[in-house]
Amino acid sequence: MRKIVSAITLIGFLGILLVPLVVSAQEAPKECCVLKRAIELEGVSCAADSVAASNAASAAECGAGPYCTDSGPRWGMFCLMNTMYSITDWIFVILVGLAGIFVIVGAMTLLMSSGAPEKVTSGRNYIMYAAIGLVVGLLSKAVPALVRLISGM
Repeated sequence: MRKIVSAITLIGFLGILLVPLVVSAQEAPKECCVLKRAIELEGVSCAADSVAASNAASAAECGAGPYCTDSGPRWGMFCLMNTMYSITDWIFVILVGLAGIFVIVGAMTLLMSSGAPEKVTSGRNYIMYAAIGLVVGLLSKAVPALVRLISGM
């Protein structure tokens, strides 16, 4: 019975992951993106809420917003940096939230330990893991700079 439940769970999880992939593969990718923040690459800057595209016709696909005329052949790099900033912002928010929860759980464990050494150690470990999570969250903010360095932009 456990094997059947595990197999159904695995198939369901894979289905949840694959359905959006199959659906997104049905339409051609857009050759533009809307920038969520101002990005500067090689002295060329595009403002927030502007559209980075190879030309004005491609920019019309993405919708309203000013067209970043300077993006030209670099529009893909602008879109990559926009995606990197979005991903690292979400990672940072999630890790800071989890770190806050871990600090609260660790503090509650310490307060309710009644001097038991294993509970004190457990509470300290929770707080230490929260600190490690915060460090990883802060390091995630450096990923876009590393991408720029590696790509030479």
